[in-house]
Amino acid sequence: MNSSHNIYTLIYVKPSDKPQITPVPASQLKTDTMSGPDGFPASYYGEPGVLGMLSNGISAFLVLLQNFNTARSSVSTTGVENVLAGVQLILIGGICQLVAGLLSFRKYDHLSGTAFIGYAALWSSYGATRIYIGSLTPPPWSIILPAANVNNSHSFNSTTPDYNYSSFTILNSNINHYVEESAISGLIPYIILSFLLAFCSATVNYIMPFVFGAITFTLIFEAVGLVAGPWALIVSGILELLILIFAMYGSAALLLKGLTQRLILKGFGTPLFNVLLLGTASSASLQKIGQEKNKNTKYAEPMALGLFCDTVSPVIFAFYSFGYFKLFGLGAIWVTIISTAQLFSSYYANLRQDCYHTTKFGLHATYWIVKAWDEFVASTMPNSEVSVGREAMVGDWFFVLASLVICAGSLNTDLLELIHNILFLLVTVSTVSQIPFHVYYIFFGITCCLFAVVSLYGTFTRLINTIAEKSLIPVGPQPVSTERITNAFKCKKNKEHSEGHCNTNQTSEALFYLLNGLASLSALHSEEASRSPSFNHLSVPWILISGAVIQAYISRLQLNSGRFGSVISSVYVAVWAMWTWFRFTGEMLWFSSQQVYGFTAGAIALLVVNVFIILMAAYRNLVLLLLTIIMEVVLVCFLLSTLQSLPYQLEMAMLALFSITCLYGALASLINGTLSQQLLPLGPPLLKEEVKPETTAVLPCPVADSRLTSGLLKMAALLGEGGVCGIPTDTVYALAASCKSPEAIEKIYHIKERPAEKPICICISNVEQLVATHPPFSPLLWEFMRNVYPGGISCIVSKGEWLRKLGVGPAYDRVGTQDSIMIRVPDHTVTVHLCDSTGPLAITSANPSGETDSTHHDMVISRLGHKIQGVLCDGKSNEIVASTIVNCLKIDEGNISIVREGCVPAVKVFQIFERVKANMV
Repeated sequence: MNSSHNIYTLIYVKPSDKPQITPVPASQLKTDTMSGPDGFPASYYGEPGVLGMLSNGISAFLVLLQNFNTARSSVSTTGVENVLAGVQLILIGGICQLVAGLLSFRKYDHLSGTAFIGYAALWSSYGATRIYIGSLTPPPWSIILPAANVNNSHSFNSTTPDYNYSSFTILNSNINHYVEESAISGLIPYIILSFLLAFCSATVNYIMPFVFGAITFTLIFEAVGLVAGPWALIVSGILELLILIFAMYGSAALLLKGLTQRLILKGFGTPLFNVLLLGTASSASLQKIGQEKNKNTKYAEPMALGLFCDTVSPVIFAFYSFGYFKLFGLGAIWVTIISTAQLFSSYYANLRQDCYHTTKFGLHATYWIVKAWDEFVASTMPNSEVSVGREAMVGDWFFVLASLVICAGSLNTDLLELIHNILFLLVTVSTVSQIPFHVYYIFFGITCCLFAVVSLYGTFTRLINTIAEKSLIPVGPQPVSTERITNAFKCKKNKEHSEGHCNTNQTSEALFYLLNGLASLSALHSEEASRSPSFNHLSVPWILISGAVIQAYISRLQLNSGRFGSVISSVYVAVWAMWTWFRFTGEMLWFSSQQVYGFTAGAIALLVVNVFIILMAAYRNLVLLLLTIIMEVVLVCFLLSTLQSLPYQLEMAMLALFSITCLYGALASLINGTLSQQLLPLGPPLLKEEVKPETTAVLPCPVADSRLTSGLLKMAALLGEGGVCGIPTDTVYALAASCKSPEAIEKIYHIKERPAEKPICICISNVEQLVATHPPFSPLLWEFMRNVYPGGISCIVSKGEWLRKLGVGPAYDRVGTQDSIMIRVPDHTVTVHLCDSTGPLAITSANPSGETDSTHHDMVISRLGHKIQGVLCDGKSNEIVASTIVNCLKIDEGNISIVREGCVPAVKVFQIFERVKANMV
């Protein structure tokens, strides 16, 4: 799929030929890297492109059948047929393709991950449309709706008379007509984005452009077929047949490649054109973009997916705002589905420890979903009632303030990001409820158009730049340098403040504050507003979606994030859900006195639970503590409301104070998390755990501080005595044993419960140690190693007597395989000094076999401390995935292959090799 795969080979036919990426033949792989029980195991992952393309092909085939049937019979399909087709589209085109997209992100495949998740939203939306139409079709009936649903409920003519909003019959054909218009507004952004994906995929291979290109033209004729008649459906059906053919061929090519590790069917070896032809990037321009944080490179960059979703939603709103369609029921479904896809971009940003994009895309998804269902409710109400209900709402203002927070967090990124955030701020301003009704939708529609254009450009730039791993498409300089931001807050770098260190692992904290602040401000209303049915109806999506639905997603992010995990956010999900159910839907449901007493009991229970939440917050920081204390007062107000004794002034004051506290917490968390520094204080924990002096005595093994020379000497002595120790490296923590002690290497297998067929590599301090042993390496191999060492790459080379001269003599048969050895030269001062003291070390990741890597010395101590002889403590590791393993056994023939993709992306390895090869020529 993308230029990043788990197993690669770079083959040079002639010095003048362009390199091509092809898989390693199965026969060579067995000989070189899988030679019996002593071979190096390669990490085989299935090709998610097979599932993704097949999902597209089958979904197109389902639509094809319906189109041909409709064109042949000249009548619409029945309701049952539409419903069944919709369900199939959601299951196959939606869920199956979503899985393919998630797997693509795990394979560091930016383009396929974005495309498959984007198309999963498309087919799911199209399936939902079929179900929506099917639910209205059999038998033909008349539907009673307010007259406002027929006429444009947001006409821009201020002189338009107020209609008589008595209910009357709307024919089923008119309903279908509105549905078709809604679907067209959703298909148009997907047409543009599909063309963009086809263009970007042409820089990777020459199968995906045909698949995505066929989807582009299919969507065009699907949109035309909704209004033009059977001929467009026939053309669309032919194109859908092409999608199926291309998808089947591409899936077969990838499937055979995955099974045989050979490119039997062509299509994924070379791109249609070189992405570097789009522009030239200089190192100077890259420096202007900003300082990239150290992220988990095991996951692809999710920015393109987030901007992809930010293109679809505003286009749908723009069509609605300009009066193209009036009923927003189907539009709300399309926006909800694409915004759910945007939550996945937030989720993968969280996995990459990217606080800024986690917050940004989570906020954007919340905004679009809230506005979608707000407009759905508004589209079923008369204009006069909508205007009265919205005048009492103030939740929109929190979106405005939250957008300002996001703008502040993007000051050290790039100019495109800042412009995108400013336009989103303008979008939120355009939907402030106090704007006069006759200009509300004009303002909203124009800002949505501007925002969609910038989002589309951003999608293109993020895709191309991440594929090329260079800044080929301009995104602008860094608006404000990190140093200036730091100086503005008068914060000294690398200094821990008295209020505690910055917890960069908690990347979802800012979004947690924003969601609670939005829910609280949306719930703020006066006693007069509480008697307005339109206000109650319009407020439901604002509180329920932000406070309960999206916050449930935050609870998932925080599940393994700290001592208290997702406890606080999970409890507040229940708070806002109960608040919405009682305070805003109670008027519609006419609760009995017994039911009200049930809410009284629930409020008392939440009051008690929140006391424990306050205690938890006391161990975190003062801002969270203040937030939970205010929530206790808010819950008291909720209890009083169930007893019909609520002082509205107190509740309004507490909700406003709660929102202000959330806004500051979001700003501080976002700035601190983005810059990995404690710039804005959150306050020290009120309660601290007592560190008992005897704590160190009960540790399961000796520990040493890597910053102290005595610590290094202590670990060197333990290793020299035949011990196994946990040590830091430039990637993750490793278990190390001296090559002078073969018995210690054997211990590693027992400690990790590591399969005997998996060999162990050796770690040395520098390449010059190898030079001194005079191994029979070719000039190309020497040059390649000098370019990748030191760093997060391990090279597999041939064994020989030179290993004994290196100091691996006693452990010659215990490391590597019979004919090959993997060598690491870490870019880590502590590890290098340790190797200088002990000689070559046999190392492997410090985790039980099959479990995740250890990224902190505490993890090594807790998981393996009782089995090893010592741990060299160095804090958090530089990476959260292990090194990338490169098979160099065939390098003299111009071939290298990736055995395991780790912290260094495979595409970078091949770029280095390409440069080295060119220089050698």
